[in-house]
Amino acid sequence: MSHQELLRTLPPVTELVDDGRLAGLIDESGRDAVVGWIRESLEEVRNWLLSQGEDESDESRESLGERVIAGVLGRSRLAGLRRFDPVVNATGVVLHTGLGRSPLSAESRKALDDLGGAGNVEVDLETGERRYRGHQLQAAWQALCGAEDSVVVNNNAAATLLTLQALCAGREVVISRGQLIEIGGSFRLPEIFQLSGAVLREVGTTNRTSVNDYAEAIGPETVAIMHVHTSNYKVVGFSDTPGIDLLAPLAHEHGLVAIDDIGSGAMVDVAQFGLPAEPTFAESLAAGADVVLGSGDKLLGGPQAGIILGKSQYVEPIRQFPLARAVRVGKLTLAALTATLDAYRRGDAIAEVPVLRLLAATESELVARAEALAVDLGGVGSLSVEAARETALVGGGSLPGAEMPTAVLAVEHLEISADELALRLRTGPVRMFTRIQHDRVLVDLRSVLSEDDQLVIEALTAVA
Repeated sequence: MSHQELLRTLPPVTELVDDGRLAGLIDESGRDAVVGWIRESLEEVRNWLLSQGEDESDESRESLGERVIAGVLGRSRLAGLRRFDPVVNATGVVLHTGLGRSPLSAESRKALDDLGGAGNVEVDLETGERRYRGHQLQAAWQALCGAEDSVVVNNNAAATLLTLQALCAGREVVISRGQLIEIGGSFRLPEIFQLSGAVLREVGTTNRTSVNDYAEAIGPETVAIMHVHTSNYKVVGFSDTPGIDLLAPLAHEHGLVAIDDIGSGAMVDVAQFGLPAEPTFAESLAAGADVVLGSGDKLLGGPQAGIILGKSQYVEPIRQFPLARAVRVGKLTLAALTATLDAYRRGDAIAEVPVLRLLAATESELVARAEALAVDLGGVGSLSVEAARETALVGGGSLPGAEMPTAVLAVEHLEISADELALRLRTGPVRMFTRIQHDRVLVDLRSVLSEDDQLVIEALTAVA
């Protein structure tokens, strides 16, 4: 059969769009999207036919239609994978940047639903007057951290940029050379300084800086001393740098602003979980910092946000600065953050805030869960599942290099490779991210909440 005769046997779009196998896709994705996929698939099949020799193809109308339908289904699947979908984080990295860092608590998710409509975003319900966005959180920040005032923006990089631009533009800010960090995505602190208009005054060396280094750098153009907690890397060996407890008195002695970027936004002492100590907002403010910056979606355990706490004389100008409007948060972030802080105020954070629950889980608890899951999955398809002990990283720009004991499901498929199994788990009906070690897929329970164990079973069963 000639190429032209074969091309004429291709079913038309109008016939294909009525194929019963595509009815569900039309309901889910819309008729226009499905028609687009049909046209793309038809073009692909046409090109394939033209690449065949005149006598090489004996395709029938039915088989060509099957090829087109298969192409449509493949495109719909790919489109689904590109959607913003829930994922089970079984990598063991508790704060996984690529998977959204801190999972939200049940109360935070309920707050998102409750405040999907109208809410008192910028209104005082008692007086009926307009208020600044985030005023609802001020009582919580005061009670939990002793902060006089606060501003919430969309992330900690924005908090840093806004603070430097509002308080320090055109003036010098003294900072240790060892604290000029690069945030994720090649976003470097010196570049933030340059963008803000503040003048960077580096002191000390990469591994050692003294209080005297800061003191000698102070001049008539100096407006602030900035301390940055290196939350995404660590220097070991011969190293030393003064904390905000030593720098704040020096700043105040010279009439300067003491700015402390604590990075991870911790609200509780994570040393209780067997981890290295991280600075908290309350500790920094108590040590004398005038302005403290931190993230909302790391160790605080809330939504992505940049938290600015401190003395009103410095925080108010930050809030009034024009850039503040460009980086402000919406009502859903405020709702989730309010619910997260409420858990801290009730004293229930470790039981309710997911990231703290994950960090607080003991090795024995994780091992018991892994062994129970291995039993449940013991006879499933072509899978070999074994419970084992391992170590996991906290990750996500917090607690650099810190490891925790964990328990994993070490999974092998009898017919496919570990890479292929991991791919199928990522793209299956229950999306699950894992890691590979020694040619086995590891499902690490350190980053999986206990209530999601059934999802682990469903994900593995689906690929078995």
